[in-house]
Amino acid sequence: MAETDIAKRAAFDIVRYAQVWEDADILVAALRPKPGDTVVSIASAGDNAFALLAEGPERVIAVDLNPVQLACVRMRAAMYRVHSHGEFLELMGSRASGRRAHLLVQVATTLSDEDQKFWRVLKDQIVKYGVGGVGKFENYFRTFREWVLPFVHNSDTIESMLRERHADERAAFYDRYWNIWGWRMMLKVFFSRYAMGKLGRDPAFFDHVEGGPSSQVARLTRKALVDQDPAVNPYLHWILRGTHGDVLPRALAPERFETIRDRLDRIEIRLCTVETLAEEGVKADAFNLSDIFEYMSPEAHENAYGTILGASRPGARIAYWNMMAPRRAPASMASKVTTNSELEAKLKPLDKAFFYSDFIIEEVA
Repeated sequence: MAETDIAKRAAFDIVRYAQVWEDADILVAALRPKPGDTVVSIASAGDNAFALLAEGPERVIAVDLNPVQLACVRMRAAMYRVHSHGEFLELMGSRASGRRAHLLVQVATTLSDEDQKFWRVLKDQIVKYGVGGVGKFENYFRTFREWVLPFVHNSDTIESMLRERHADERAAFYDRYWNIWGWRMMLKVFFSRYAMGKLGRDPAFFDHVEGGPSSQVARLTRKALVDQDPAVNPYLHWILRGTHGDVLPRALAPERFETIRDRLDRIEIRLCTVETLAEEGVKADAFNLSDIFEYMSPEAHENAYGTILGASRPGARIAYWNMMAPRRAPASMASKVTTNSELEAKLKPLDKAFFYSDFIIEEVA
């Protein structure tokens, strides 16, 4: 199976991502799900699958090779069912809470025995950080926020960076107060390939990448802090504050909460690959592929892409991210898809998950 290429090299026995660190706003704009559609989404922690569900497709299939990530999706679904929006945000960690243990018990009683056992082990972490704070990647950012960033910027500077400003004021603040020598040195060390592999991503995720991520992170961080408005970036708020506060990702927004709850019967959670779906005869209208091609050799990428085309209806939309490894439709299949360059150009500058270098939108001919 093409998509199991990474499964042979990476550990899939921990919560790697307790949240989805990809911008659901541009994903929804790229895939344009509509009533009657079948949407296939890489699951991760589930947030973007639920964001797509809110748009009204008939069926959302959330797939992942990591069974632990699927436990995160089932937990999200249970939280939508059991809790009010405010309680959901408290248990997620988006808002401060002194009752997460109680909220966790309320949700856990609706889960399978196996899932209850899994989340019981993480109870203390959930009480401290929320369900959205228990992943390896979130711990990486927590280490950055609590042990690294304070040596560069104090809390007043951080809060000031997150304040709403005009673009020219953001640029002046960044150049004068934020992009100091200590910040630049910290980026080189903490966002090096070694540090990210050790503390954040699985080292195997860099197998098909040349160079290190620190220079890219430095360049794209300026985009997030100057070109975009950090005051409305939920990913940046969590990185710098450890909560979302009132700045919520798409799937957590109050205007979508009841809609997602009402449509939970339309989501399928599958431990499988897209190839498995193709073998079952599934035909989809849209694919959220996260950044799965990043982890594949060129040969595995070509095989996986062929599988996706095999599971596509005519006109199907395909969206995915690149961080460091450039991936687009393989040359052997380029005639079977068209790139929506106009929409890409419109959406890429809006991507609030600023650490990705590219966002690709392709449509099956």
